[in-house]
Amino acid sequence: MTTSENTHDTARSADRREGKPRPVSAGADEPVEVRLSVNGTPAVLRLPPRHTLADALRDHLGLTGTHLGCEHGVCGMCTVMVDGEAARACLLFACQLDGSDVVTVEGLGRPDDLHPLQESFGHHHALQCGFCTPGFLMSSYDLLSHKPGIAEEEIPEELSGVICRCTGYRNIVSAVSETSREHPEGVPEPGNCAHRALVGRAGGQAAGLPGGAEGVSDTQRADAASQDVEIVLPDSDPTVSVEVTTDLDVPFEKVWRVLDDVHLLATCLPGAELTDDLGNEHYTGRARVAVGPIKLSFTGVAHITEHDRESGRIRVLAQGQDTGGAQTQADLTLVAESTETGTRLQADAAVYLTGRIAQFGRALAGDISRRMFEQFADSVKQAATSGQAPTTPAGAPSALRLVAGTLATRIRRVLRHIGLGKGNSRRGGTPTDGFRQAG
Repeated sequence: MTTSENTHDTARSADRREGKPRPVSAGADEPVEVRLSVNGTPAVLRLPPRHTLADALRDHLGLTGTHLGCEHGVCGMCTVMVDGEAARACLLFACQLDGSDVVTVEGLGRPDDLHPLQESFGHHHALQCGFCTPGFLMSSYDLLSHKPGIAEEEIPEELSGVICRCTGYRNIVSAVSETSREHPEGVPEPGNCAHRALVGRAGGQAAGLPGGAEGVSDTQRADAASQDVEIVLPDSDPTVSVEVTTDLDVPFEKVWRVLDDVHLLATCLPGAELTDDLGNEHYTGRARVAVGPIKLSFTGVAHITEHDRESGRIRVLAQGQDTGGAQTQADLTLVAESTETGTRLQADAAVYLTGRIAQFGRALAGDISRRMFEQFADSVKQAATSGQAPTTPAGAPSALRLVAGTLATRIRRVLRHIGLGKGNSRRGGTPTDGFRQAG
């Protein structure tokens, strides 16, 4: 960004702080370009002028922590920080905030490093259904930022603009009061504001990741992609760790040609589709997974951080989100090694899951992930042999195929453990035969 653009943005932000929203002249459905800083990340959006900040955050940037209640500015559920002041996201048009700095509840802290307010809310059980919690957290942050050391008896009136129908407010007041006492000189700054990718919800009209918005020019796309967008993985242990090693009877050179071609490689991963090349080894894409009644469609971004033919190694960081709020992040390493009979392909993945997808549980999610990487290795072999995309497109992984394969694997483990599986000298036969005998 140039000095003049910086000055312009600063002036616009100053107008916002003085209560002077940006004047906009546009047709009702004519897209307007809006540039924001959201939780420390620059975002470029093109959206109709009637879209509120809440619409932009939830539908275009995937930040669904900002909840919508009354949509009339009364309940306080949608409270966010705009240029350092608390504001109702349902009452502000996004196009009026061009150049503003926005902090949402996602910016307060991370699951493995919570903000003191979040810690205190948990300690005092200051939430039940959780619907009002983001609004209370952001309003409390604004209160303690402007009135550090506030007395407990003053807190109820100060927070009266946010409505809760569950807790009776006492635990909320206790949580805010404790934070005030522990930080008399002012509450700490938000701890999760960093330059990273923001991924729009599937079906949204725009995405606030590097140039991902529809209608954004190629120049803007390249400018955004040239910035060092960081995919930040949690410091905690991954939900799932997967290691799959497959021996392929295909020469290393042919396998590496597949790994070296990002577009061809993407066709080998079940359910994955590459949608855009942002430059600087950043890509956008979609991934679909269907397991039983749960069908997920992720929109996300991937960054190739390592690509070395000498060692046969590729490392990819990725993150995505689906319309239901499920989120996934992954750290994937692929290593191809030449052997006497062909190539050994090893895939190591650390996967972090939140939302509906985490309901699978670690064991089942691990088994499903392992089956997907086994299918991936088969597809790489097909592509390496033919030099083309796999003959059977890697569509959304079938619930029946994944679950059946997973259950079969588990049954074989149990049978081997109790001495009824294949290769047992006492029983012999197939795992299914042994299962029938055991019954």
